[in-house]
Formats: sequence, C-alpha cells, structure tokens
Amino acid sequence: MNVPDLKAVEAATERIRGAIRRTPLTYAALGGTRIGIKWENRQEGGAFKLRGASNRLLAMTEEERARGVVAFSSGNHARGVAIAARRLGMRAAIVMPADAPGVKIEATRAEGAEIILYDRMTESREEIGARLAKERGATLVPSFDDPYIIAGQGTVGLELLEQAEEPVKRIIACCGGGGLSGGIALACPQAEILIVEPEGWDDMARSLEVGTPQSVGDNPPPTICDAIQTFRPAEATVAILRDAGATAVQVGDAAVRQAVKWAREECGETVEPGGSAALAALLSGVVSPREGDVAIVSGGNVDPALHAQLIA
Repeated sequence: MNVPDLKAVEAATERIRGAIRRTPLTYAALGGTRIGIKWENRQEGGAFKLRGASNRLLAMTEEERARGVVAFSSGNHARGVAIAARRLGMRAAIVMPADAPGVKIEATRAEGAEIILYDRMTESREEIGARLAKERGATLVPSFDDPYIIAGQGTVGLELLEQAEEPVKRIIACCGGGGLSGGIALACPQAEILIVEPEGWDDMARSLEVGTPQSVGDNPPPTICDAIQTFRPAEATVAILRDAGATAVQVGDAAVRQAVKWAREECGETVEPGGSAALAALLSGVVSPREGDVAIVSGGNVDPALHAQLIA
C-alpha cells in the first residue's frame, strides 16, 4: 500500500499549477451560522477530478505517455483523465457504467477518449480496466486508489486554506472512494474531516468503523448520487481517513434534491447530486453547521433535464 503524505500534496500543487483553475471559496449563512463553500463545480471539466488526473499524467514518463492510459469512472474522473490526456497528446480509454448520465459520457467522448461501457451491477470495472491496460500496455489510472490521484485531489485542501477568511476547523466533503476527502485530510491535518455518503452506499463509514476496507451491504438502494456510488474504498484512502479521525454520515435523495435547489436559488450555482452531498448534510440537519466549517461542492456535471426537474 502506497500512501501519500503532505509533501506529496505540496508537490502536486507545483506540478499541476497552470493545469487547473483556482476555484472560488465563498461564505453563506446556514441556520444563522456562517460557513465556507468551496465550489469545485467551477473546475475545468466540472469537477475536482482534473486535479488528480493532471497530477497522475504529468508525473508519467514520456515512454509511459506514449502507451496511453486506461481509466474507469462514472463520469467526472473519466472527463478529468480525458482532458489531461488530450492536453498531453495521449490516448485514453475510459470504462464507464452504461447507466452513467449521458451528459458525462458525451462530454468525455468529446475530449477524444474512447468509451467502453459496462453494467455496474453485474460487471467489475476494475477487472475490465486491468484487462484492457494489460492488453494495450497502457497505464491504469484508477479514480481513487493511486497516491498521485489522492495527492492531486488534496490540492483542494491547500487551496482553501489559502483562501479562508477565518480558521478552518471542519471540512465536510462527499465521499465515494475517498480520494478527495483523503487528500484533503493530508493537506489539512489541523481540521476535522467529516465525509458524506449516499444512504445505503456507506462503504467508507463501514471501513472507518473497523479500520480496513469494507464493501457496501447487499442490494444497495438506487441513488441519484451517481458520482459517489462506490462498492468498496481503497486501503490507502481508508488508512488516511482512519488516521485523521474522520467521521461519516449519510444523506438521502430528498436532502440532495434540496441542496441542488438551494445552490441554484441562493448561490446561482449548478451542482450535480453527488457533488452536493456536503451541502445536503448541512441543509437537512444531518450535520449541524458550526463556525469554521467549509463544505466542498465537488461537481456540477448534471443532465440539464434532471437539473431542471430538481430545481423546479
């Protein structure tokens, strides 16, 4: 298990400088409490994933770049890898679930990536990706189980510390495999880390309880949070969040819908369901807002028709 550290996050910050946008941190009152909101939906590609993807691909040798990359993702990591690969003139093949939002599939294809669709409930994206990478001699770029990916996502944390107008005491972030929250935990060791998962998709919460990676329960329920539907986190992300003393909560679809609508009406922001999970926890009362809180809005890639329905 290769676990990055704060120095790796600092190195990532320098490596990807100029390859990503510095996204805004604004403040809003929730229940009378002033909290910070970091808008990663404003990142190029619509999500924080470009940070980790850029860090991973920029760290590759010229020989590795010539052989291309294979990735697997429900959409945001896919697009991040596709953008980073296009910039470097690399071939990219992305394994995506057939039920991923069409807007994410088409946006990834538009960046020049090859798309391979699979059934997320009956097939393993990890197995498909590993097989393709071996057949093609390409480098496999997982969405969270990679030290360069984790370190790249951690640059969100270093950036928000620079932007904050007051001490950051707690950071609330959505969690799928834990790349974002794990990276932020490395970057912000002085802050409490609270992760938010969809109801029924609590693999990280289960993992933190026992200290090792655990899978979701049998027959997890449907969720509109497609971006953070993971069946099992990585050893590295579990270890980082465990050592940071991170805690976990879950939110349902109703709370997520409320958060997507609030972001639009109160802040003028377009946010995808999974990307609004931290806001959903705060707005619904699952998490009580506290002074020094910063919530991460992690993505804005949502089908226009679905978004219109959610904010209606």
